Amino acid sequence: MSSDYYSIKRVNIITMGCSKNLVDSEFLMARFEASGYKVEFDSVPSGQDVVIVNTCGFIHDAKQESIEMILEAAQAKSAGKIGKLCVIGCLTERYRDELARELPEAELIFGVDAFEDISRSFDLDRAVCSPGARVISTPSHYAYLKISEGCDRNCSFCIIPEIRGSHVSRTIESLVSEAEILAGKGVKELMLIAQDLTWYGRDLYGDNLLGSLLSELQKVKGIEWIRLHYAFPAGFPEGILKLINESTKICRYLDIPIQHISDKILRSMRRGIGKQETIELVNKIRNQVPGIAIRTTLIAGYPDESEREFGELKDFVRSSRFERLGVFPYSHEENTYAYRKLKDEISDKEKERRVSEIMELQQEISAELNREKNGNTYKVLIDREDDEYYYGRTEFDSPEVDNEVIIKKTAVLEPGQFCMVRITETTEFDLLGEVTE
Repeated sequence: MSSDYYSIKRVNIITMGCSKNLVDSEFLMARFEASGYKVEFDSVPSGQDVVIVNTCGFIHDAKQESIEMILEAAQAKSAGKIGKLCVIGCLTERYRDELARELPEAELIFGVDAFEDISRSFDLDRAVCSPGARVISTPSHYAYLKISEGCDRNCSFCIIPEIRGSHVSRTIESLVSEAEILAGKGVKELMLIAQDLTWYGRDLYGDNLLGSLLSELQKVKGIEWIRLHYAFPAGFPEGILKLINESTKICRYLDIPIQHISDKILRSMRRGIGKQETIELVNKIRNQVPGIAIRTTLIAGYPDESEREFGELKDFVRSSRFERLGVFPYSHEENTYAYRKLKDEISDKEKERRVSEIMELQQEISAELNREKNGNTYKVLIDREDDEYYYGRTEFDSPEVDNEVIIKKTAVLEPGQFCMVRITETTEFDLLGEVTE
């Protein structure tokens, strides 16, 4: 397809994987927009002068999804439906040479630090793109705020430090400035993300300053909710709990990936925390922030996880009654410590059985916890609507991964609006309600 087919060039960035990747895509699109491009975030590569696939290389399923999207874009390129094809991100950082050999349709293949390479390749005008500029791809009332890059942890199963490098914090001043820019665009909810929030500031300031950052972000006018994602349990900065409990802006919500509970498996995973410490931490979080919703993630089928350790994990889920929980089958990733030291002898079928058992258990827990909300009234942020219903969230839910509040259209609401909703009915993973004011 000729690049002058449109009077204004169009660029489409397709983001695979996590919200951290999404933020990278948004910063990149700002550079294209400042240089006169029409920017799109579309999963369909068709009709654009430039298509950029921002890949994920974390675990097997995510890699496979990225590969399938690359192949779809390559077919569109071969059919003349798109112009240039560029592939970037974590997958290309890991397998750049292999992709270059197998993907002749891609003119450009870069790794995770692709901004300058892409700017040079497309002659983007960096001078007109202000610092902190982003093209928001989420609904305009919420956005992710990436406070650091990389990771200094050495978990046995994780390839991220190999791909993204060591932990690098952004300054408090730069993050507050970006939050102010986002608020000026109508963002009301900030979701703080990083590979590890709890390491924030150690490299820049010599100490954990997550609490200081939160205190400053609370002052940003227009921001009403601040949500915390990906807090490592080992070395958790307990001082932030008092801040969360007293704040009117920091959501009573914490995403803290625990991964397992067996001491044997935790040692093998190199998590730096044991079973008893983990249980005590969960209890302390709940005691100091009453009503908090804890989201966690677990891994099932880790090497040497016997039925005994798996049973221990199920008992932990049953007794802890997490408000939100996800579980993933173990993925044996090249160049990780576990890949070098352990044998992946548990079958995929068995891993999936274990995942299903935990999720069935969590479904029962979620249904019970939701029933307890029946008749209660909550502040809800409206995300979207269809012909019959509005769909929103309480402070206890993050978009796309957690519960929604479903509201019959008896009042006139708009996405981005807060309202009070009384819960009238519940299911395993959703709440139904009616507007009270």
